[in-house]
Amino acid sequence: MLSQYKSEIEQYLKSTLGAAFADVKEWPAIELEVPADKNHGHFSCNIAMRSAKTFRKPPVVIAEEFRQAITDSLSESSLQNVIDKVEVKNPGFINFFLKTGSLVTVLEQVFEQRDRYGSLTDGKGRKICIEFVSANPTGPLSIAHARQAAVGDALGNILAYIGFDVTKEYYVNDGGNQINILGRSIRFRAQEILGEDVDFPEEGYQGDYIRDMARLFMEREGVDTPEQLHKIDEDKFKEFGVAFLMDMIRQDLADFHVAFDVWSHESVVAGRDKIEEMIAYLGEKGFLYEKDGALWFKSTDFDDDKDRVLEKSDGTYTYLTPDIVYHKNKFDRGFDTVVDILGPDHHGYIPRLKAAAEAMGRDRDDLNVLIVQLATIFRDGQAVSMSTRRGQYVSLREVLDEVGSDVARYFFLMRHIKAHLEFDLELAKKESSENPVYYIQYAYARINSMNAKAVEAGITAPHNGFDRLGADEELELIRHLGGFSDALQYCHQQWDPYPLVSYLLELATRFHKFYDVCRVISDDAELSAQRLGLANAAGIVLANGLVLLGISRPKSM
Repeated sequence: MLSQYKSEIEQYLKSTLGAAFADVKEWPAIELEVPADKNHGHFSCNIAMRSAKTFRKPPVVIAEEFRQAITDSLSESSLQNVIDKVEVKNPGFINFFLKTGSLVTVLEQVFEQRDRYGSLTDGKGRKICIEFVSANPTGPLSIAHARQAAVGDALGNILAYIGFDVTKEYYVNDGGNQINILGRSIRFRAQEILGEDVDFPEEGYQGDYIRDMARLFMEREGVDTPEQLHKIDEDKFKEFGVAFLMDMIRQDLADFHVAFDVWSHESVVAGRDKIEEMIAYLGEKGFLYEKDGALWFKSTDFDDDKDRVLEKSDGTYTYLTPDIVYHKNKFDRGFDTVVDILGPDHHGYIPRLKAAAEAMGRDRDDLNVLIVQLATIFRDGQAVSMSTRRGQYVSLREVLDEVGSDVARYFFLMRHIKAHLEFDLELAKKESSENPVYYIQYAYARINSMNAKAVEAGITAPHNGFDRLGADEELELIRHLGGFSDALQYCHQQWDPYPLVSYLLELATRFHKFYDVCRVISDDAELSAQRLGLANAAGIVLANGLVLLGISRPKSM
Protein backbone atom coordinates (compact mmCIF):
# COMPACT_ATOMS: atom_id res chain seq x y z
CA MET A 1 0.00 0.00 0.00
CA LEU A 2 2.85 2.39 0.79
CA SER A 3 4.28 1.86 -2.68
CA GLN A 4 0.87 2.85 -4.07
CA TYR A 5 0.82 6.00 -1.96
CA LYS A 6 4.39 6.72 -3.02
CA SER A 7 3.42 6.51 -6.69
CA GLU A 8 0.30 8.64 -6.18
CA ILE A 9 2.21 11.36 -4.34
CA GLU A 10 4.91 11.42 -7.03
CA GLN A 11 2.27 11.93 -9.71
CA TYR A 12 0.59 14.59 -7.57
CA LEU A 13 3.88 16.47 -7.19
CA LYS A 14 4.53 16.41 -10.94
CA SER A 15 1.13 17.82 -11.78
CA THR A 16 0.97 20.32 -8.89
CA LEU A 17 4.47 21.75 -9.30
CA GLY A 18 4.08 21.73 -13.06
CA ALA A 19 0.94 23.86 -12.76
CA ALA A 20 2.26 26.17 -10.03
CA PHE A 21 5.53 26.84 -11.86
CA ALA A 22 4.34 26.67 -15.45
CA ASP A 23 7.30 28.69 -16.75
CA VAL A 24 9.67 25.81 -15.92
CA LYS A 25 9.90 23.73 -19.08
CA GLU A 26 12.15 20.89 -17.89
CA TRP A 27 11.95 19.33 -14.45
CA PRO A 28 14.39 16.87 -12.90
CA ALA A 29 12.92 13.48 -12.06
CA ILE A 30 10.55 13.76 -9.11
CA GLU A 31 11.02 10.71 -6.91
CA LEU A 32 10.22 9.91 -3.30
CA GLU A 33 12.47 7.99 -0.95
CA VAL A 34 11.65 6.30 2.34
CA PRO A 35 13.81 8.06 4.95
CA ALA A 36 15.69 5.94 7.45
CA ASP A 37 14.74 8.30 10.30
CA LYS A 38 11.01 8.21 11.12
CA ASN A 39 11.24 11.87 12.21
CA HIS A 40 11.68 12.75 8.54
CA GLY A 41 8.27 11.40 7.62
CA HIS A 42 7.10 8.43 5.60
CA PHE A 43 8.43 9.81 2.33
CA SER A 44 11.02 12.42 1.45
CA CYS A 45 11.72 14.29 -1.80
CA ASN A 46 14.87 16.15 -2.90
CA ILE A 47 13.33 17.93 -5.91
CA ALA A 48 14.14 21.36 -4.42
CA MET A 49 17.86 20.58 -4.28
CA ARG A 50 17.78 19.20 -7.80
CA SER A 51 16.05 22.40 -9.00
CA ALA A 52 18.55 24.84 -7.46
CA LYS A 53 20.19 25.74 -10.78
CA THR A 54 16.83 26.36 -12.41
CA PHE A 55 15.43 28.62 -9.69
CA ARG A 56 18.77 30.14 -8.64
CA LYS A 57 17.79 30.18 -4.98
CA PRO A 58 18.91 28.24 -1.90
CA PRO A 59 17.28 24.77 -1.95
CA VAL A 60 15.59 25.32 1.41
CA VAL A 61 13.87 28.46 0.02
CA ILE A 62 12.76 26.56 -3.09
CA ALA A 63 11.52 23.70 -0.90
CA GLU A 64 9.36 26.10 1.11
CA GLU A 65 7.83 27.51 -2.07
CA PHE A 66 7.12 23.98 -3.28
CA ARG A 67 5.61 23.05 0.09
CA GLN A 68 3.27 26.03 -0.07
CA ALA A 69 2.10 25.08 -3.57
CA ILE A 70 1.56 21.50 -2.43
CA THR A 71 -0.47 22.34 0.66
CA ASP A 72 -2.50 25.01 -1.16
CA SER A 73 -3.84 22.45 -3.63
CA LEU A 74 -4.02 19.47 -1.27
CA SER A 75 -7.62 20.18 -0.22
CA GLU A 76 -8.71 19.61 -3.81
CA SER A 77 -6.90 16.29 -4.09
CA SER A 78 -7.92 12.79 -2.99
CA LEU A 79 -4.60 12.73 -1.14
CA GLN A 80 -6.03 15.03 1.50
CA ASN A 81 -7.21 11.85 3.25
CA VAL A 82 -3.75 10.34 3.00
CA ILE A 83 -1.25 13.11 3.76
CA ASP A 84 -1.24 14.46 7.31
CA LYS A 85 1.41 17.17 6.90
CA VAL A 86 4.22 18.35 4.65
CA GLU A 87 7.34 19.91 6.11
CA VAL A 88 10.70 21.23 4.93
CA LYS A 89 14.04 20.23 6.45
CA ASN A 90 17.53 21.50 5.69
CA PRO A 91 19.19 21.53 3.29
CA GLY A 92 15.98 21.35 1.24
CA PHE A 93 14.14 18.09 1.74
CA ILE A 94 10.34 18.02 1.49
CA ASN A 95 8.99 15.43 3.91
CA PHE A 96 5.54 13.86 3.80
CA PHE A 97 3.75 12.41 6.82
CA LEU A 98 0.80 10.07 6.32
CA LYS A 99 -2.34 9.99 8.41
CA THR A 100 -2.65 7.05 10.75
CA GLY A 101 -5.88 6.01 9.08
CA SER A 102 -4.22 5.74 5.69
CA LEU A 103 -1.20 3.99 7.15
CA VAL A 104 -3.18 1.14 8.71
CA THR A 105 -4.73 0.29 5.34
CA VAL A 106 -1.44 -1.53 4.84
CA LEU A 107 -2.71 -4.18 7.26
CA GLU A 108 -5.95 -4.60 5.33
CA GLN A 109 -3.97 -5.12 2.15
CA VAL A 110 -1.76 -7.73 3.84
CA PHE A 111 -4.80 -9.75 4.89
CA GLU A 112 -6.46 -9.34 1.52
CA GLN A 113 -3.45 -10.57 -0.46
CA ARG A 114 -1.81 -12.87 2.12
CA ASP A 115 0.78 -15.08 0.38
CA ARG A 116 0.75 -12.73 -2.62
CA TYR A 117 1.30 -9.60 -0.54
CA GLY A 118 4.24 -7.67 -1.94
CA SER A 119 4.00 -9.36 -5.34
CA LEU A 120 4.18 -7.08 -8.36
CA THR A 121 3.67 -7.07 -12.08
CA ASP A 122 6.90 -5.21 -12.84
CA GLY A 123 8.26 -8.10 -14.87
CA LYS A 124 5.27 -8.11 -17.24
CA GLY A 125 5.89 -11.77 -18.00
CA ARG A 126 9.29 -11.14 -19.59
CA LYS A 127 11.31 -14.34 -19.85
CA ILE A 128 14.52 -14.55 -17.81
CA CYS A 129 16.96 -17.44 -17.70
CA ILE A 130 19.12 -17.49 -14.57
CA GLU A 131 22.04 -19.86 -14.88
CA PHE A 132 23.96 -20.47 -11.67
CA VAL A 133 26.27 -22.89 -9.88
CA SER A 134 27.12 -24.81 -13.08
CA ALA A 135 30.13 -26.29 -11.29
CA ASN A 136 32.36 -28.57 -13.32
CA PRO A 137 31.51 -32.15 -12.32
CA THR A 138 35.04 -32.69 -11.02
CA GLY A 139 34.40 -32.58 -7.29
CA PRO A 140 31.87 -31.81 -4.54
CA LEU A 141 30.28 -28.36 -4.42
CA SER A 142 32.43 -25.86 -2.55
CA ILE A 143 31.17 -22.99 -0.40
CA ALA A 144 31.79 -20.69 -3.38
CA HIS A 145 29.28 -22.77 -5.34
CA ALA A 146 27.00 -22.80 -2.29
CA ARG A 147 26.89 -19.02 -2.14
CA GLN A 148 26.10 -18.83 -5.86
CA ALA A 149 23.37 -21.44 -5.35
CA ALA A 150 21.73 -19.48 -2.55
CA VAL A 151 21.93 -16.22 -4.51
CA GLY A 152 20.64 -17.66 -7.78
CA ASP A 153 17.76 -19.56 -6.21
CA ALA A 154 16.59 -16.65 -4.04
CA LEU A 155 16.96 -14.12 -6.84
CA GLY A 156 14.98 -16.36 -9.16
CA ASN A 157 12.21 -16.67 -6.57
CA ILE A 158 12.06 -12.90 -6.12
CA LEU A 159 12.00 -12.12 -9.84
CA ALA A 160 9.18 -14.62 -10.37
CA TYR A 161 7.27 -13.03 -7.47
CA ILE A 162 7.43 -9.59 -9.08
CA GLY A 163 6.17 -10.74 -12.44
CA PHE A 164 8.99 -12.26 -14.49
CA ASP A 165 8.78 -15.65 -16.20
CA VAL A 166 11.87 -17.22 -14.64
CA THR A 167 13.78 -20.34 -15.65
CA LYS A 168 16.53 -21.56 -13.33
CA GLU A 169 19.20 -23.44 -15.22
CA TYR A 170 22.31 -25.50 -14.45
CA TYR A 171 24.90 -25.96 -17.19
CA VAL A 172 26.82 -29.23 -16.83
CA ASN A 173 30.34 -28.74 -18.18
CA ASP A 174 30.82 -32.37 -19.17
CA GLY A 175 33.25 -31.61 -21.99
CA GLY A 176 36.73 -30.15 -22.17
CA ASN A 177 40.07 -31.02 -20.67
CA GLN A 178 38.96 -30.91 -17.03
CA ILE A 179 36.85 -34.02 -17.62
CA ASN A 180 39.84 -35.78 -19.14
CA ILE A 181 41.85 -34.87 -16.04
CA LEU A 182 39.06 -36.23 -13.83
CA GLY A 183 39.09 -39.56 -15.65
CA ARG A 184 42.87 -39.84 -15.40
CA SER A 185 42.79 -38.92 -11.71
CA ILE A 186 40.36 -41.76 -10.97
CA ARG A 187 42.45 -44.21 -12.98
CA PHE A 188 45.70 -43.22 -11.24
CA ARG A 189 44.14 -43.61 -7.79
CA ALA A 190 42.80 -47.02 -8.80
CA GLN A 191 46.31 -48.04 -9.85
CA GLU A 192 47.67 -46.89 -6.48
CA ILE A 193 45.01 -48.89 -4.63
CA LEU A 194 46.08 -51.96 -6.60
CA GLY A 195 49.69 -51.43 -5.51
CA GLU A 196 51.14 -49.84 -8.61
CA ASP A 197 53.77 -47.12 -8.33
CA VAL A 198 52.16 -44.06 -9.92
CA ASP A 199 53.50 -40.57 -10.49
CA PHE A 200 50.24 -38.72 -9.85
CA PRO A 201 50.04 -35.68 -12.18
CA GLU A 202 50.33 -32.22 -10.64
CA GLU A 203 47.17 -31.05 -12.42
CA GLY A 204 45.17 -34.06 -11.18
CA TYR A 205 42.33 -33.79 -8.68
CA GLN A 206 43.83 -34.81 -5.36
CA GLY A 207 40.97 -34.81 -2.89
CA ASP A 208 40.14 -37.92 -0.87
CA TYR A 209 36.88 -38.18 -2.82
CA ILE A 210 38.88 -39.29 -5.90
CA ARG A 211 40.27 -42.28 -4.01
CA ASP A 212 36.76 -43.17 -2.80
CA MET A 213 35.47 -42.94 -6.37
CA ALA A 214 38.30 -45.14 -7.60
CA ARG A 215 37.37 -47.85 -5.08
CA LEU A 216 33.71 -47.68 -6.06
CA PHE A 217 34.59 -47.78 -9.76
CA MET A 218 36.64 -50.95 -9.33
CA GLU A 219 33.89 -52.51 -7.28
CA ARG A 220 31.29 -51.80 -9.97
CA GLU A 221 33.56 -52.98 -12.77
CA GLY A 222 34.70 -56.07 -10.88
CA VAL A 223 38.36 -55.01 -11.02
CA ASP A 224 40.79 -56.86 -8.73
CA THR A 225 44.08 -56.69 -10.62
CA PRO A 226 46.12 -54.08 -12.52
CA GLU A 227 45.72 -56.17 -15.68
CA GLN A 228 41.96 -55.92 -15.50
CA LEU A 229 42.20 -52.18 -14.84
CA HIS A 230 44.43 -51.51 -17.86
CA LYS A 231 41.93 -53.16 -20.20
CA ILE A 232 39.25 -50.58 -19.37
CA ASP A 233 38.73 -47.79 -21.91
CA GLU A 234 39.65 -44.27 -20.76
CA ASP A 235 36.16 -42.97 -21.48
CA LYS A 236 34.66 -45.27 -18.85
CA PHE A 237 36.58 -43.50 -16.08
CA LYS A 238 35.33 -40.13 -17.31
CA GLU A 239 31.73 -41.28 -17.70
CA PHE A 240 31.72 -42.84 -14.25
CA GLY A 241 33.27 -39.75 -12.67
CA VAL A 242 30.81 -37.31 -14.24
CA ALA A 243 27.77 -39.46 -13.41
CA PHE A 244 28.88 -40.07 -9.84
CA LEU A 245 29.68 -36.45 -9.11
CA MET A 246 26.54 -35.13 -10.79
CA ASP A 247 24.46 -37.44 -8.57
CA MET A 248 26.30 -36.01 -5.57
CA ILE A 249 25.81 -32.43 -6.76
CA ARG A 250 22.10 -32.97 -7.41
CA GLN A 251 21.61 -34.43 -3.93
CA ASP A 252 23.54 -31.64 -2.22
CA LEU A 253 21.49 -29.02 -4.06
CA ALA A 254 18.24 -30.81 -3.23
CA ASP A 255 19.18 -30.86 0.46
CA PHE A 256 20.04 -27.16 0.12
CA HIS A 257 16.50 -26.69 -1.24
CA VAL A 258 17.76 -25.46 -4.59
CA ALA A 259 15.78 -26.70 -7.59
CA PHE A 260 16.51 -26.18 -11.27
CA ASP A 261 13.98 -26.12 -14.09
CA VAL A 262 16.54 -27.10 -16.72
CA TRP A 263 19.79 -29.09 -16.68
CA SER A 264 21.73 -28.36 -19.86
CA HIS A 265 24.78 -30.41 -20.85
CA GLU A 266 27.72 -29.05 -22.80
CA SER A 267 28.02 -32.39 -24.59
CA VAL A 268 24.50 -31.90 -25.99
CA VAL A 269 24.14 -28.14 -26.34
CA ALA A 270 27.64 -27.39 -27.56
CA GLY A 271 28.75 -30.47 -29.47
CA ARG A 272 31.05 -30.18 -32.47
CA ASP A 273 28.16 -29.81 -34.93
CA LYS A 274 26.71 -26.89 -32.96
CA ILE A 275 30.14 -25.28 -32.68
CA GLU A 276 30.64 -25.53 -36.43
CA GLU A 277 27.22 -23.93 -36.99
CA MET A 278 28.14 -21.04 -34.69
CA ILE A 279 31.52 -20.53 -36.37
CA ALA A 280 29.85 -20.52 -39.79
CA TYR A 281 27.34 -17.94 -38.53
CA LEU A 282 30.02 -15.61 -37.15
CA GLY A 283 32.07 -16.11 -40.30
CA GLU A 284 29.18 -15.06 -42.50
CA LYS A 285 28.78 -11.93 -40.40
CA GLY A 286 32.46 -11.08 -40.89
CA PHE A 287 33.36 -11.43 -37.22
CA LEU A 288 36.15 -14.02 -37.65
CA TYR A 289 39.68 -14.03 -39.06
CA GLU A 290 42.69 -16.35 -39.13
CA LYS A 291 46.06 -15.49 -37.62
CA ASP A 292 49.06 -17.66 -36.67
CA GLY A 293 47.09 -20.76 -37.64
CA ALA A 294 44.29 -19.95 -35.16
CA LEU A 295 40.72 -18.72 -35.67
CA TRP A 296 39.97 -15.42 -33.96
CA PHE A 297 36.72 -13.68 -32.95
CA LYS A 298 36.69 -9.90 -33.54
CA SER A 299 35.46 -9.15 -30.03
CA THR A 300 37.13 -5.72 -30.11
CA ASP A 301 34.35 -4.72 -32.52
CA PHE A 302 32.11 -4.96 -29.45
CA ASP A 303 34.21 -3.12 -26.84
CA ASP A 304 36.32 -6.08 -25.65
CA ASP A 305 39.93 -5.11 -24.91
CA LYS A 306 41.33 -7.65 -27.35
CA ASP A 307 40.20 -10.22 -29.89
CA ARG A 308 39.69 -13.80 -28.68
CA VAL A 309 40.81 -17.14 -30.06
CA LEU A 310 37.98 -19.60 -30.76
CA GLU A 311 39.98 -22.40 -32.39
CA LYS A 312 43.65 -22.89 -31.55
CA SER A 313 46.32 -23.78 -34.09
CA ASP A 314 46.18 -27.44 -32.99
CA GLY A 315 42.48 -27.60 -33.90
CA THR A 316 41.13 -27.61 -30.34
CA TYR A 317 38.59 -25.08 -29.12
CA THR A 318 39.06 -22.57 -26.32
CA TYR A 319 36.67 -22.45 -23.36
CA LEU A 320 34.95 -19.43 -24.93
CA THR A 321 33.82 -21.34 -28.02
CA PRO A 322 31.26 -23.73 -26.46
CA ASP A 323 30.19 -20.92 -24.12
CA ILE A 324 29.19 -18.78 -27.11
CA VAL A 325 27.22 -21.72 -28.50
CA TYR A 326 25.49 -22.20 -25.16
CA HIS A 327 24.47 -18.54 -24.92
CA LYS A 328 23.17 -18.65 -28.47
CA ASN A 329 21.12 -21.67 -27.42
CA LYS A 330 19.60 -19.71 -24.53
CA PHE A 331 18.68 -16.75 -26.70
CA ASP A 332 17.27 -19.08 -29.36
CA ARG A 333 14.93 -20.46 -26.68
CA GLY A 334 13.27 -17.06 -26.50
CA PHE A 335 14.62 -15.51 -23.32
CA ASP A 336 14.43 -11.73 -23.14
CA THR A 337 17.24 -11.60 -20.59
CA VAL A 338 19.95 -14.14 -19.83
CA VAL A 339 21.59 -13.93 -16.40
CA ASP A 340 24.87 -15.69 -15.63
CA ILE A 341 25.95 -15.95 -11.99
CA LEU A 342 29.69 -16.52 -11.82
CA GLY A 343 32.57 -16.37 -9.35
CA PRO A 344 35.12 -13.52 -9.17
CA ASP A 345 37.67 -15.47 -11.22
CA HIS A 346 35.36 -14.92 -14.22
CA HIS A 347 35.26 -11.14 -14.04
CA GLY A 348 37.46 -10.77 -17.11
CA TYR A 349 35.13 -13.09 -18.99
CA ILE A 350 32.26 -10.56 -19.03
CA PRO A 351 33.38 -8.38 -21.98
CA ARG A 352 33.90 -11.35 -24.29
CA LEU A 353 30.51 -12.87 -23.41
CA LYS A 354 28.77 -9.56 -24.01
CA ALA A 355 30.69 -9.19 -27.28
CA ALA A 356 29.42 -12.62 -28.32
CA ALA A 357 25.84 -11.62 -27.44
CA GLU A 358 26.11 -8.52 -29.63
CA ALA A 359 27.65 -10.52 -32.46
CA MET A 360 24.56 -12.73 -32.32
CA GLY A 361 22.37 -9.67 -32.85
CA ARG A 362 21.34 -9.11 -29.23
CA ASP A 363 21.63 -5.96 -27.17
CA ARG A 364 24.58 -6.26 -24.77
CA ASP A 365 22.20 -5.61 -21.84
CA ASP A 366 20.23 -8.72 -22.79
CA LEU A 367 23.08 -10.60 -21.09
CA ASN A 368 23.60 -9.76 -17.42
CA VAL A 369 26.64 -11.33 -15.77
CA LEU A 370 26.59 -11.19 -11.97
CA ILE A 371 29.82 -11.77 -10.08
CA VAL A 372 29.37 -13.28 -6.62
CA GLN A 373 32.36 -12.74 -4.38
CA LEU A 374 33.94 -15.59 -2.46
CA ALA A 375 33.09 -16.73 1.04
CA THR A 376 35.53 -17.60 3.79
CA ILE A 377 34.62 -20.14 6.44
CA PHE A 378 35.68 -19.28 9.98
CA ARG A 379 35.94 -21.96 12.64
CA ASP A 380 36.87 -20.97 16.20
CA GLY A 381 37.81 -17.54 14.96
CA GLN A 382 40.26 -18.86 12.35
CA ALA A 383 39.79 -18.80 8.59
CA VAL A 384 39.82 -22.27 7.02
CA SER A 385 42.38 -22.43 4.19
CA MET A 386 41.12 -23.85 0.92
CA SER A 387 42.53 -25.25 -2.33
CA THR A 388 39.97 -26.66 -4.76
CA ARG A 389 42.43 -28.58 -6.97
CA ARG A 390 44.01 -30.30 -3.97
CA GLY A 391 40.61 -31.00 -2.44
CA GLN A 392 41.41 -28.97 0.67
CA TYR A 393 38.19 -27.02 1.12
CA VAL A 394 34.95 -26.97 3.05
CA SER A 395 32.18 -28.42 0.93
CA LEU A 396 28.52 -27.48 0.87
CA ARG A 397 27.75 -30.92 2.30
CA GLU A 398 29.94 -30.26 5.34
CA VAL A 399 28.21 -26.93 5.99
CA LEU A 400 24.77 -28.53 5.62
CA ASP A 401 25.70 -31.31 8.03
CA GLU A 402 27.01 -28.80 10.55
CA VAL A 403 24.41 -25.99 10.52
CA GLY A 404 21.52 -27.13 8.29
CA SER A 405 19.99 -25.63 5.17
CA ASP A 406 18.14 -22.67 6.74
CA VAL A 407 21.18 -21.22 8.45
CA ALA A 408 23.45 -21.97 5.52
CA ARG A 409 21.17 -20.23 3.03
CA TYR A 410 20.76 -17.16 5.20
CA PHE A 411 24.46 -16.81 5.96
CA PHE A 412 25.37 -17.14 2.28
CA LEU A 413 22.88 -14.33 1.53
CA MET A 414 23.66 -11.96 4.41
CA ARG A 415 26.02 -9.71 2.44
CA HIS A 416 25.78 -7.97 -0.92
CA ILE A 417 27.00 -10.26 -3.67
CA LYS A 418 29.76 -7.75 -4.44
CA ALA A 419 31.13 -8.08 -0.90
CA HIS A 420 33.37 -10.85 0.38
CA LEU A 421 31.46 -12.97 2.90
CA GLU A 422 32.75 -14.29 6.19
CA PHE A 423 30.79 -17.35 7.35
CA ASP A 424 31.23 -17.84 11.09
CA LEU A 425 30.33 -21.45 11.88
CA GLU A 426 30.21 -20.83 15.63
CA LEU A 427 27.74 -17.95 15.23
CA ALA A 428 25.71 -19.98 12.74
CA LYS A 429 25.18 -22.72 15.33
CA LYS A 430 23.96 -20.38 18.08
CA GLU A 431 20.28 -20.46 18.99
CA SER A 432 20.11 -16.89 20.25
CA SER A 433 19.38 -13.37 19.04
CA GLU A 434 23.03 -13.12 18.00
CA ASN A 435 22.22 -15.46 15.13
CA PRO A 436 20.22 -13.39 12.60
CA VAL A 437 18.34 -16.28 10.99
CA TYR A 438 17.31 -17.57 14.42
CA TYR A 439 16.24 -14.03 15.34
CA ILE A 440 13.98 -13.79 12.27
CA GLN A 441 12.53 -17.28 12.61
CA TYR A 442 11.90 -16.69 16.31
CA ALA A 443 9.74 -13.67 15.44
CA TYR A 444 7.56 -15.91 13.27
CA ALA A 445 7.40 -18.63 15.95
CA ARG A 446 6.55 -16.02 18.59
CA ILE A 447 3.56 -14.87 16.51
CA ASN A 448 2.25 -18.43 16.39
CA SER A 449 2.66 -18.68 20.15
CA MET A 450 0.73 -15.44 20.61
CA ASN A 451 -2.16 -16.82 18.58
CA ALA A 452 -2.31 -19.91 20.77
CA LYS A 453 -2.57 -17.71 23.87
CA ALA A 454 -5.20 -15.57 22.14
CA VAL A 455 -7.37 -18.63 21.55
CA GLU A 456 -7.23 -19.43 25.28
CA ALA A 457 -8.20 -15.82 26.03
CA GLY A 458 -11.04 -15.83 23.51
CA ILE A 459 -9.48 -13.10 21.37
CA THR A 460 -9.93 -13.09 17.60
CA ALA A 461 -7.79 -10.87 15.39
CA PRO A 462 -9.62 -8.63 12.89
CA HIS A 463 -8.60 -8.10 9.26
CA ASN A 464 -9.71 -4.46 9.18
CA GLY A 465 -10.68 -1.57 11.46
CA PHE A 466 -7.38 -0.92 13.26
CA ASP A 467 -8.37 2.45 14.73
CA ARG A 468 -6.87 1.74 18.19
CA LEU A 469 -3.34 1.38 16.89
CA GLY A 470 -1.25 4.50 17.36
CA ALA A 471 1.79 3.76 19.52
CA ASP A 472 5.13 4.54 17.92
CA GLU A 473 6.15 0.87 17.89
CA GLU A 474 2.87 -0.10 16.24
CA LEU A 475 3.09 2.55 13.53
CA GLU A 476 6.77 1.83 12.85
CA LEU A 477 5.97 -1.85 12.39
CA ILE A 478 3.10 -1.01 10.01
CA ARG A 479 5.32 1.38 8.11
CA HIS A 480 7.91 -1.33 7.61
CA LEU A 481 5.30 -3.85 6.48
CA GLY A 482 4.28 -1.36 3.81
CA GLY A 483 7.83 -1.35 2.42
CA PHE A 484 7.96 -5.04 1.55
CA SER A 485 7.41 -4.61 -2.19
CA ASP A 486 9.99 -1.81 -2.25
CA ALA A 487 12.57 -4.23 -0.87
CA LEU A 488 11.75 -6.68 -3.66
CA GLN A 489 12.10 -3.93 -6.26
CA TYR A 490 15.52 -3.08 -4.84
CA CYS A 491 16.48 -6.74 -5.27
CA HIS A 492 15.63 -6.47 -8.95
CA GLN A 493 17.35 -3.12 -9.40
CA GLN A 494 20.52 -4.45 -7.77
CA TRP A 495 20.19 -8.03 -9.08
CA ASP A 496 20.86 -9.17 -5.55
CA PRO A 497 18.61 -10.80 -2.90
CA TYR A 498 20.42 -8.94 -0.11
CA PRO A 499 17.84 -6.09 0.19
CA LEU A 500 15.23 -8.69 1.17
CA VAL A 501 17.58 -10.25 3.72
CA SER A 502 18.19 -6.83 5.26
CA TYR A 503 14.46 -6.04 5.16
CA LEU A 504 13.49 -9.21 7.04
CA LEU A 505 16.09 -8.63 9.74
CA GLU A 506 14.77 -5.11 10.26
CA LEU A 507 11.19 -6.40 10.25
CA ALA A 508 12.05 -8.92 12.96
CA THR A 509 13.75 -6.18 14.97
CA ARG A 510 10.69 -3.93 14.77
CA PHE A 511 8.37 -6.80 15.62
CA HIS A 512 10.38 -7.81 18.70
CA LYS A 513 10.41 -4.17 19.84
CA PHE A 514 6.64 -3.95 19.34
CA TYR A 515 6.20 -7.17 21.33
CA ASP A 516 8.39 -5.92 24.19
CA VAL A 517 6.69 -2.51 24.47
CA CYS A 518 3.07 -3.19 23.51
CA ARG A 519 1.33 -5.87 25.53
CA VAL A 520 -0.72 -7.86 23.06
CA ILE A 521 -2.91 -10.06 25.25
CA SER A 522 -4.40 -7.80 27.93
CA ASP A 523 -7.70 -6.96 29.65
CA ASP A 524 -8.51 -4.55 26.83
CA ALA A 525 -10.04 -7.06 24.43
CA GLU A 526 -10.46 -4.66 21.52
CA LEU A 527 -6.88 -3.36 21.66
CA SER A 528 -5.60 -6.90 22.15
CA ALA A 529 -7.42 -8.08 19.05
CA GLN A 530 -6.06 -5.23 16.92
CA ARG A 531 -2.52 -5.76 18.18
CA LEU A 532 -2.84 -9.46 17.44
CA GLY A 533 -3.99 -8.52 13.95
CA LEU A 534 -0.87 -6.38 13.54
CA ALA A 535 1.27 -9.29 14.72
CA ASN A 536 -0.44 -11.66 12.26
CA ALA A 537 0.17 -9.22 9.42
CA ALA A 538 3.85 -9.20 10.37
CA GLY A 539 3.74 -13.01 10.36
CA ILE A 540 2.37 -13.07 6.82
CA VAL A 541 5.13 -10.77 5.55
CA LEU A 542 7.82 -12.68 7.42
CA ALA A 543 6.52 -15.90 5.90
CA ASN A 544 6.44 -14.46 2.38
CA GLY A 545 10.00 -13.21 2.70
CA LEU A 546 11.34 -16.45 4.16
CA VAL A 547 9.69 -18.46 1.38
CA LEU A 548 11.40 -16.30 -1.23
CA LEU A 549 14.76 -16.87 0.46
CA GLY A 550 14.10 -20.60 0.68
CA ILE A 551 14.14 -20.64 4.48
CA SER A 552 11.62 -22.53 6.61
CA ARG A 553 8.98 -20.99 8.90
CA PRO A 554 9.07 -22.84 12.23
CA LYS A 555 5.89 -22.54 14.29
CA SER A 556 7.78 -23.13 17.51
CA MET A 557 11.40 -22.80 18.62
